[in-house]
Amino acid sequence: MTSTILQDQGIRPLVLVVMGVSGCGKTTLAAGLHNLLGWPYQEGDLLHPKANVDKMAAGIPLTDADRLPWLQRCHDWLKQRVESGQGGILTCSALKRSYRDILRAGAPGIVFVYLQIPPDILRARLERRRGHYMPPSLLPSQLATLEPPTPDEHPVIVTLEETPADMIAKTIGILANRYPEKGAPASA
Repeated sequence: MTSTILQDQGIRPLVLVVMGVSGCGKTTLAAGLHNLLGWPYQEGDLLHPKANVDKMAAGIPLTDADRLPWLQRCHDWLKQRVESGQGGILTCSALKRSYRDILRAGAPGIVFVYLQIPPDILRARLERRRGHYMPPSLLPSQLATLEPPTPDEHPVIVTLEETPADMIAKTIGILANRYPEKGAPASA
């Protein structure tokens, strides 16, 4: 079934990191891509050590030292997906270039999908969100830490769309154009 789904979308298997600050829609986009593409999906938040979750739940921003074990766990998952050749999707804030460098070390071909959402919309989303350990009070620290991916990182940049379905469709379109299935023509 997966090969039929992949063929229908016209995208070769990729390893994606859906990235951006908290509340930007990483989980929504990643789950939608997973449902359409059939690639394995890992919610990056679930790879955080308990100490990180406790710290964020208390409203304390993580340091680079706090993030390192989490980034290593994310890297290990990504590397396994690259080695499998079957694609994969990971949600991970990947806020700094140095974090993205850790994620892609020894795992060539990882594609970063950056969700670029205005701060006022992010705040509103975080204030409505229930059951997540990340409080809205940490958004300013995430925005201050954010180093958007640069052109040399070849990111797929997705901006706010009307609906989650629109955002998923836009992302699929960009991926199909940039990374066509072998034998499938890239769209203009």
